[in-house]
Amino acid sequence: MSTEQSERDIWLGFKRGLTGRCPACGQAAMFSSYLKVVPECPSCGHVLSQYRADDGPAYFTILIIGHLLIGPLLFIQAVRTAPVEIVSAILVATIVVAALVLLPLVKGAFVGVQWGVRDRSGAS
Repeated sequence: MSTEQSERDIWLGFKRGLTGRCPACGQAAMFSSYLKVVPECPSCGHVLSQYRADDGPAYFTILIIGHLLIGPLLFIQAVRTAPVEIVSAILVATIVVAALVLLPLVKGAFVGVQWGVRDRSGAS
């Protein structure tokens, strides 16, 4: 096992990915655009294209928004008594913005966790 592999940690990868940095070195940006992962880290050369993040980040984003944003709204009296048009407009805008902000964070964390788990399976 190489030194680089022995230093892999799921939480370290999670934190680095959450900040949008390469999980291997933590230096270079992981994304070349909004959700496009760079094929290879320009700083350390680690191949980031090997980590699959297809539907997982979207699923977890929906799960987080559903639990943290939608769930509590069910208990707020103003949501039930305010006009439907106003509530709908505010909620749709809030949910869309929250999803757009959260999705790159979750995708970065998703790739970072995959980087940390690779060490345990013996893959490079």
